[in-house]
Amino acid sequence: MELFQLPTSTTSSSSSFFFILLLLLLILIFSLWLRRWWCNCEICRAYVTQSWRDKFVNLSDWYSDLLSRSPTQTIHVHVLGNVITANPGSVRHILKSNFHNYPKGKPFSSILSDFLGHGIFNVDGPSWLFQRKLTASSLLLPSSSSFLTAIVLHELHHRLLPLLLSSSSSSAAAVDLQDLFRRFSFDTMCRFSFGLDPRCLLDVSEFAQAFDLASRLSAERAMAVSPLVWKLQRFFNIGNERRMKQAIRLVDAVANQVITNKRNHEEAEEDLLSRFMRVVGNDDVFLRDIIISFLLAGRDTVAAALTSFFWLVAKHRHVQSEILAEASRVLGPDDDSVSYEQVEKLQYLQAAVYESMRLYPPIQFDSKFAQSDDVLPDGTPVRKGDRVTYHPYAMGRSEGIWGRDCLDFKPERWLRSGSGSFCPPVNPFEYPVFQAGLRVCLGKEMALVEMKTVAVSLLRRFHFNPTTSSDDHHHPRFSPGLTATFSGGLPVLVRQRN
Repeated sequence: MELFQLPTSTTSSSSSFFFILLLLLLILIFSLWLRRWWCNCEICRAYVTQSWRDKFVNLSDWYSDLLSRSPTQTIHVHVLGNVITANPGSVRHILKSNFHNYPKGKPFSSILSDFLGHGIFNVDGPSWLFQRKLTASSLLLPSSSSFLTAIVLHELHHRLLPLLLSSSSSSAAAVDLQDLFRRFSFDTMCRFSFGLDPRCLLDVSEFAQAFDLASRLSAERAMAVSPLVWKLQRFFNIGNERRMKQAIRLVDAVANQVITNKRNHEEAEEDLLSRFMRVVGNDDVFLRDIIISFLLAGRDTVAAALTSFFWLVAKHRHVQSEILAEASRVLGPDDDSVSYEQVEKLQYLQAAVYESMRLYPPIQFDSKFAQSDDVLPDGTPVRKGDRVTYHPYAMGRSEGIWGRDCLDFKPERWLRSGSGSFCPPVNPFEYPVFQAGLRVCLGKEMALVEMKTVAVSLLRRFHFNPTTSSDDHHHPRFSPGLTATFSGGLPVLVRQRN
């Protein structure tokens, strides 16, 4: 009798599984119906059919074109419930004037919750404010800048430069600069954030690989036609969700081990985790979340910015010549070390870095979710629950903001006539590369110092010649992700300067 009943139980379990699957499928269809999936306007039709790919390499380029042709510099992708703007007045409204109506929101937080937890970049309200104050009290200390500079210089002279020198001796072998920058900045940020040295530039790091995978798969959640797609996968522990769960498990194991080790280590240290532990105490989950958040932000954005910078400088040799001439004047002939004070004097280099990020911001767009109905200053209505996106990538290509030469790589636009000193953006809402308003990036100055130190150190020692195809030479293709990532990397031939 027992043998006879076993198939009945299995059949019952299978029936329950398919019933749940059918129910969730119906919910998915209903959610798409609520989002006006049937909208037949020109923008929505092009998005759904992917016909925009006939003319544009990247989705951001298509959005830039749409926004440039919109009288309000704002568009509405109805099928996504997404209002997208490149209007500086509307950006100010979202990030400052009506800040409290545009939080990150639960839809965004749920996408990154498994990876970032309740870290600063994934929360709103009191938790965000507490973490921001805690972060400001640590990042804005002169000792933090000195600590990071020392780490950057050590990574440069003991790892990155020797690796490139070795590569330059082989004329046939191309090096992926994007990969090197990601590994370099991962080492740097791990050491700065929680005192861990993954040695990515020296060897393969399972921790770095797991971190990359969790970051990429988290970003892919945002591209699903409905959150139910990835939530179904997570519920049944299948597909990408299964892979992400495994990756996050490894990230958590390393983070928890580092926290445990620091609790057993009585000597005061200067990394962010040690600073936070002295304030927060024994909340290990909170410590894990905030440190992983900073590691993600600091690693990916710096690597993305450096990749775009070197790609542009390789295409514009006159800019490279100006950078080298300035470096010779300010730094002299000594290539062995670059101090924080010297880097601050490199005005043309600062202009070139800003210009590079204008055209290719590390984070091409950022989204909030409206808590209540609103009207943007440009007249665009916003409904409660709408996703509202401001688009730095499109704003950097706005003729109304930057003039008719907006597509040209021109560092001189950031320099004062006569003195040649760097002139920062007058209106931060026209250049929200570091965000603006109440969420402006606290690590901005430290990131700039790291980028400039790496840039001048590498350019003084090496020639970099991209080996990409002719199409990619004119315009890079980007892979889906939380930050701008060149599809296929940035392969270059490296040659040592005389």
